[in-house]
Amino acid sequence: MTAKITTSTLLAAAALAVSFGSAGSALAGDKADMEKCYGVSMAGKNDCKAGEGTSCAGTSKIDYQSNAWKLVPKGTCAGIETPHGKGSLAPSEARVPSA
Repeated sequence: MTAKITTSTLLAAAALAVSFGSAGSALAGDKADMEKCYGVSMAGKNDCKAGEGTSCAGTSKIDYQSNAWKLVPKGTCAGIETPHGKGSLAPSEARVPSA
């Protein structure tokens, strides 16, 4: 009986390892289907370095900061509506906090 449990446990562990490996590959592929969209993140919710005042993820100072980006599904950025206009594929100086 112990041998069956050990074999079952090993098989379950192997299956789990394979599924995690597949999930990791899927996540890597998903990033390729994303694009940087500037001016759509809320304060402190940007994804990473974008320009003056944004040294890394979570450092944007104001909502919809125009030089801070968020990853969004490819092809959707320009259609994202904000109170200050639509998302942009390029940073701008339109809405950046003063130093």
